Amino acid sequence: MMDGLLAGFEVVVALPVAWGDMDAFQHVNNTRYFRYMEDARIAYFERTGIAASEGRPTGVGPILASTSCRFKAPIAYPDEVNVGAKVVSVGRTSFKMEFRIVSVALHEVAAEGQAIVVAYDYDEERKVAIPEAWRNALSRVEGCDFPGTADEP
Repeated sequence: MMDGLLAGFEVVVALPVAWGDMDAFQHVNNTRYFRYMEDARIAYFERTGIAASEGRPTGVGPILASTSCRFKAPIAYPDEVNVGAKVVSVGRTSFKMEFRIVSVALHEVAAEGQAIVVAYDYDEERKVAIPEAWRNALSRVEGCDFPGTADEP
């Protein structure tokens, strides 16, 4: 998987770089990196079974609280990116994810990002404690234990 550049990332998605992803400076626009991370985040949710339902979500589901990205190398068409997603910590009501975007053409890390995802009750419109089933699924994917804690990531 890209010579170890994505080691430690149990969920990786391969995405094509489209011509339309580029901006006037002839590299992928910075906003597209957030879409790459979103695609990996949703793949992670699907793998763990915590994906939001189709249509308007009901009950408890994930909601994005914050996200950031550090750009390291410009990507240009034609290319493909491999995007790794992992959970690095779990708090009482949220968990922290990390992302790595690797350019296949460049054979290097193009960006690294983070996100805080909150367990949200869409019916009550408020954050709630991470369901135990989520905690178990995250632990299973990452191969480590995320015990319940009052600390937030």
